[in-house]
Amino acid sequence: MRATIERATLLKGLGHVHSVVERRNTIPILSNVLIEADEDGGIRLMATDLDLQINERVEANVADPGATTVSAHTLFDIVRKLPEGSQVELIAAENRMQVNAGRARFTLATLPRDDFPVIAEGELPTRFELPAATLKQIIDKTRFAISTEETRYYLNGIYIHVSDEAQPVLKAAATDGHRLARVTVPRPDGAQGMPGVIIPRKCVGELRKLLDEVDGTVQVSLSDTKVRFDLGSAVLTSKLIDGTFPDYSRVIPTANDKLLKLDPRAFEEGVDRVSTIASERTRAVKMALDRDKITLSVTSPENGTAAEEISGDYAADSFEIGFNARYLLDILNQIEGDSVEVHLADAAAPTLLRENDKAPALYVLMPMRV
Repeated sequence: MRATIERATLLKGLGHVHSVVERRNTIPILSNVLIEADEDGGIRLMATDLDLQINERVEANVADPGATTVSAHTLFDIVRKLPEGSQVELIAAENRMQVNAGRARFTLATLPRDDFPVIAEGELPTRFELPAATLKQIIDKTRFAISTEETRYYLNGIYIHVSDEAQPVLKAAATDGHRLARVTVPRPDGAQGMPGVIIPRKCVGELRKLLDEVDGTVQVSLSDTKVRFDLGSAVLTSKLIDGTFPDYSRVIPTANDKLLKLDPRAFEEGVDRVSTIASERTRAVKMALDRDKITLSVTSPENGTAAEEISGDYAADSFEIGFNARYLLDILNQIEGDSVEVHLADAAAPTLLRENDKAPALYVLMPMRV
């Protein structure tokens, strides 16, 4: 194999694929990126961890077609440090690959292309397109609530499913048992009858990075075990989480009768300020609600106390409720409008937060004892 490629083009492609590769691998080939140069004047870069695979095509000047695999992180670091604007020559032969650019010469060990594992997609009967902006919105407004608890593996991703309500919709939800985030968007053509699927956390993270460079639409193809995202020059394929997502609709409160309306920025800044003294272990912030006045307070045995009053629109009975400050800030960070509705019942019941009843996103937060 022999090909010449512009540094910026190679760096961008490797930047996309190398992050899929785990730093530590018991199987040596999984540390490598597959580089395949074809006669059509392009190079295919591919990396996998056996659950997630990324495949990207970049433009190159190919003298001799061929394929090899080489350490993904080493090659990425080399290309990153090469001078800007340089032409990178890749030459592979006899279990070695030469990387030449200007006066720099590198010789890297390779492993055979035939040993490189490829995820077999199988049939992907459900196909639909989503605007990249919609997919970004779905990810940004839900992924902070994905659980990191490996024992509850079925919560380690975003659950996407369709639902027939007044209008057919596509819903995405994530929860870690303490908070729930859900986004509802119009159902795209082709999504009807799709199975409910749980897209793993790592796939969500890689997809979100790739979406920053996509302006148009993304084709989504899926079965009940695999999902593929076509993003122009890049294709991301992932196994789905094999588990049953809980019926989250049962925890979304429908009868919370105490309504508090606030400026989300003032609320966020107030919570952030008083939580400065909260201990790492509890992170609890107390809200004392009175008519049109909310007092935020934190008591820390090690650090002391903090309190701040913020104004809000509240006309129900006075009471106190506590929340994990970090969870509350994560939710407020996603509120884009100039008002947030907090629907409360009592100090022990789940609380609902949303911009308004027309907003695509809603959040449920479990209170804490304070």
